[in-house]
Amino acid sequence: MKKAPLYSRSRASTRGADPSPDANAPADTAAGTPGAGPATRGSRGSRFTALLARHERRLWAGAMAVLLIGGGAWTAFHERAQPALTMAQIDAAMRKSIEDTPLPSPAARAYEAILPSVVRVVGLMTEGDDGSDAAADARADPKPKARADAKGATKERGPVERGIGTGVVIIDNGTILTNLHVIAGAKRIRVTFMDGTESDAVVMSTQPENDLAVLRAKTIPDDLEAATLRSTADLAPGDRVMAVGFPFGIGPSASEGIVSGLKREFRSPEGRQNMKNLIQFDAAANPGNSGGPLVTMEGEVVGIVTAILNPSQQRTFIGIGFAVPIENAASAIGMPPF
Repeated sequence: MKKAPLYSRSRASTRGADPSPDANAPADTAAGTPGAGPATRGSRGSRFTALLARHERRLWAGAMAVLLIGGGAWTAFHERAQPALTMAQIDAAMRKSIEDTPLPSPAARAYEAILPSVVRVVGLMTEGDDGSDAAADARADPKPKARADAKGATKERGPVERGIGTGVVIIDNGTILTNLHVIAGAKRIRVTFMDGTESDAVVMSTQPENDLAVLRAKTIPDDLEAATLRSTADLAPGDRVMAVGFPFGIGPSASEGIVSGLKREFRSPEGRQNMKNLIQFDAAANPGNSGGPLVTMEGEVVGIVTAILNPSQQRTFIGIGFAVPIENAASAIGMPPF
């Protein structure tokens, strides 16, 4: 009896046969046959996946760069697309900003600028001294003298204030400009700077025709500031000015006004002095303001307050004050005119 073969080596018909490749066939043979399309596509996918894995960081960095560039381009386009601000919108924004943070007034800025250079000047003398040259003992021996009161008790004769005025630092080595009448007859001069530093001062020079005196402090603050001086060539009636000083010893005090006139003359109440070429101003000034600076709204010194006019012969302000132009004051210390 004839047996059916278990495996045939002949090329039998594939009808009804299993189309799947032989499991025992080599991988390269199966891949190389015309019917091996699916296997080829799988190999290409594997290579692409491996490529992505190897360059993953570079690809992410490139993607982020593209996003950033695109975002910047969009922002620039959006900004260009917005309409330009109108003048009304700009004005409204500026008003709102000023309302939220008010700017200091010009007078406040002028006061702040000049204040570090303002000093209090006090002329001292021995109690009982009339300031005359006859009091030679006070000059020869500055130690306080003893005196007897009505009950016979002995008391020390100490220094007393002869005059109180104002000065302004014009050189940061302690050179101070003030009025001559503030320190006239004083045996000792004491100045107080804005930081509280007190010092004795000596007279360097005087200019009696302009009622000016130049002092030099013996001790000065480390950060002493000199005032800025400004020519009066462009000063005109109506310009705003400020007087800073120690009226009646109170201060420092500031008063604002305007220039009332130029090239004025003033005769002292006693008739002993006639001054010319003065600045007339209406900022309040009283005894104690003498020697202080008259400044512009920029805080620059244009004059030295020297006198007030009162027809009633009272030493109080009624609206007319006088200042020596800073050109005269500069010449008193040998500085060249503007």
